[in-house]
Amino acid sequence: MKSGDREIEVTAKRPRITRLVVFIASITLLVQAGFAATIGTRPLTPRAKSRGVHETPHARRHMRHLARSRVVKSRTVSSLKRHHYYEHFYASSYAKDITDGDVTAGEDPVVRQAAIDALGNMNGTVLAIEPTSGRVLAMVNQKLALSSGAQPCSTIKLSVALAALSEGIITKETEVRLGGRSHMNLTLALAHSNNAYFEALGRQLGFEKVAHYAHSYGLGELAGYHIEGEQAGVYPEEEISAKLGGVGKMCSFGEGISMTPLQLGSLVTAIANGGTMYYLQHPTTAAEVAGFQPMVKRHLDIAGMIPEISDGMAGAVEYGTARRLLVNFNEEEVLGKTGTCSRAGTRFGWFASYANTNYGRVVVVVFLEGGRPTFGPKAAEIAGHMYRNLYDHDFFAQKPIAPVQVRKTSSSD
Repeated sequence: MKSGDREIEVTAKRPRITRLVVFIASITLLVQAGFAATIGTRPLTPRAKSRGVHETPHARRHMRHLARSRVVKSRTVSSLKRHHYYEHFYASSYAKDITDGDVTAGEDPVVRQAAIDALGNMNGTVLAIEPTSGRVLAMVNQKLALSSGAQPCSTIKLSVALAALSEGIITKETEVRLGGRSHMNLTLALAHSNNAYFEALGRQLGFEKVAHYAHSYGLGELAGYHIEGEQAGVYPEEEISAKLGGVGKMCSFGEGISMTPLQLGSLVTAIANGGTMYYLQHPTTAAEVAGFQPMVKRHLDIAGMIPEISDGMAGAVEYGTARRLLVNFNEEEVLGKTGTCSRAGTRFGWFASYANTNYGRVVVVVFLEGGRPTFGPKAAEIAGHMYRNLYDHDFFAQKPIAPVQVRKTSSSD
């Protein structure tokens, strides 16, 4: 064979070898692709198990702890979503025969009947006082009125306001910062019974000054003169604990204080007449009425402060917490202060006020105790009924009583 022929033979064989190599490579790629596809379709879990991963005892304890923690948190969140806190009251807001045992022979029959009709079946007491003499014109449900008293709630704000004004800390227009950009003056704070405002005043005054003025305004002592069964209430000898709110809560809610309706009536009587605190007297016979003589307990230096708090007390009735009163009575101006709080399953509702008329003034204190229907605005509503009844019986059209001789006594009487 010639060399040229061998070259042609070799050249002829090369395409066949090339095709063989390409064929083998293609088969190899197909096999690999099939194997890869088979691997990709296998479940992942069996392979994970086949690795045989095992936690150490410490890891297992840690995982159990985390599991328990997650369960507790889940229950807590679920509980918060399902449940809301509601205060439970166990006392009734209603009562029967509340006038049983009342001594009435020395009371004004028109005033007493007006009070009874206004109170209705509510569990409470209504007290009416003549501010120019301290005479108790009517005291409905005397058993409750003469009891050991109750937390004064927001009615304590009257005492605190007078104390702060006396110390020159504020005027009625002084803006007190309540937090953030919020400010308020005394008039609005009394009208809307703002707690933060009076807490701030209390902290600035301090317990010693707050207590000094509270005692001078009659808290912690008998308000009446020889009124059988009257009790003196309680005013703490020291500031209540910080846990209970300290002097701030004492000045906004009356926390730690027990006040009687007669004590509150005595203070409002002094506000209504310009600063004279009379001993409250409750005549029990016609003869005692005929021989009645007012007795001065002390003179309070509050004449200059009364105009400062009057706008707030009037505002409470006109647009504030006592505006329910206007539903029943708006013929004459009424100034007052509400109070609402609770203790040991019993809710208290207070309203102390006086009607400012052209024919004189009368002080009305309403105190209620019970459950959810009991609160300060309800007491104000009852006072409105009381004033309406008096007005309809021409009580405010009477001519002023001729001046009587006033008997002065010391505080120890």
